[in-house]
Formats: sequence, structure tokens, C-alpha cells
Amino acid sequence: MVKLHIKKGEESHFLYETNVGVSVEDLIIQLVRLYNGRLKVDRLCQEIELLSSHGILLPPNMQGLTDEQIIDLKLKDEYADTCIPCGGHTDNPDPVGRRNGRAPNEKMKEVLHRTISEARAAISKNQVAAKVCMTEEIISDSLDKLRGAIMIVYPMNLPPYDPIRLEFEGQEDLTGSQASLAVLEESTAQLWWAGKELTRSKKLQDFIGRNEKTTIIAKLQKKGQGAPAREPVFSEDAKKEMMSYAYRRQEELKKLEADEEDSYLNAQWADPHELKRSFQGLRDIKWGSGLK
Repeated sequence: MVKLHIKKGEESHFLYETNVGVSVEDLIIQLVRLYNGRLKVDRLCQEIELLSSHGILLPPNMQGLTDEQIIDLKLKDEYADTCIPCGGHTDNPDPVGRRNGRAPNEKMKEVLHRTISEARAAISKNQVAAKVCMTEEIISDSLDKLRGAIMIVYPMNLPPYDPIRLEFEGQEDLTGSQASLAVLEESTAQLWWAGKELTRSKKLQDFIGRNEKTTIIAKLQKKGQGAPAREPVFSEDAKKEMMSYAYRRQEELKKLEADEEDSYLNAQWADPHELKRSFQGLRDIKWGSGLK
């Protein structure tokens, strides 16, 4: 099986395992689903963190209003008394006014935080270094764990407009949000390798050959962004090692040059008494034990 190290720009995302006979069309669709799935898990983790701190989302017509404004406008959160966390709540007002400030108790918070940590670890970019390949099962399992944690803490479910519930039901609307900029479309996404776009109508082996036991770095991006920057010839670790070796070599040369500057002092021609001994016939005299 060939492994693809998927990047978007310079950012590493995940490893994916496939075979060289797969069509580029099917490969791109699968990669986009995994890429968007990881984004979905991350969005849920962010919202659940806010939920654990400040409670459920207020109705859209109450968000951002002060308590005085809500009273003056005679607005009421009809889900405040039904969508309550298991075991009661603690008051923690939301500084931005999006949530009702009724946070779960510490025990229920621990359930949410532990599940968030597990989900994030499963889709983490550290999985690339650990050589763990991303699969739909990993994404699905992470979503199921997050959904289960929400049902434990909020057995009466969340309001129908809450982004967490909408994400679980596949009805999220990211229009106009920052998150929408990161999402890729299956029909228009492009896959690049070695500075060239992989044509959807061809197979992967048409570009990388038939060798299954290989790993390539491929870049996934939106259509119309042009060719992505090519990968550097040397990795950052290799560059650091080369610089370290060059520095050590430079220091060794400096040391050798310093030694050569003083080495002549031990040479015979540099001895100031050598000429005198030569005239007196005292050169190369070997002193032995027989002399008296």
C-alpha cells in the first residue's frame, strides 16, 4: 500500500493509505471527506468547550444583548429550563453574550473535557509523526464519542439552533463564517504532487509508478489557487544537521590552522643552537651507557 502524507500549503494534516491503482477522482473525494471530517471534529470540540464553560446557546434574537435589554424587549429563552445539564448547573456568564451562563457541574465538565481530549488526539497532526493513517472510522468514532458525551451531560438534548446539535445532525450552516474558508469541495478540490496536478481522469500509478511501498507528500487545495509551493529538497531536521556538521568542520579547520602556526617551533631548522652544534660536530651524537 502506498502512503500519502497530505498537506495543505505548508501545514501537515494526516497520512492516508491506498493503492496505486486507485483513480485520482476517487482518491480526491476520499481525502476531502477525511479533511473536512477532521475540521468538523475540531469545530465540535471548540463549541463543546464553550458549552462546558457557559452553558447552552441563547436564541438568536437574544445573543449579544444585556440582561436589561432582554427584560426591556420581554424576550425569554424557552429552552433554558428544559435543556439543563445533568446534576445541575453553576453560574458562569458568557462575556460575549452567546450562551446562557448555566454551565455543567465539575463532574459533567470532566466528562466533556476528557472526550474532547480523546477526539483531538485521534485527529491530531501528531499522528503523522506516529505514522498512524487517517480513516473514516477514526472520524466516525470521534464524532460518536462526542455525541455520547453530550447525551450524558444533556439528556434532554440541546436547543435545535445550537451549533453542536446542528453539526451532529449534519445541518450546520457555515456560510459567512471563518470556518467556511477552510472547507473543501469534493468536486473542485485539487491534489498536487511533485509540482504537478494529478488529473482526475487518470489513476495514481500514472503519476507515481507501480511501486506500492512508497510514501509521497501530496498537497490538497481549492481549485484556482495555482500550483502550491514545492517541498524543500532538505527537511528542517536535515538542514539543522548539515549546519551543525559545517560548524563542527569549521572549528576543526581553525584548530588545525592554529596548530600549524606553532608546529614549526619543534622543527630542527628552527632551533637557534642548531648551527653552532653543527660546526662543533655535536649533531646526531648518540649518548650511550658506555661513555665514561
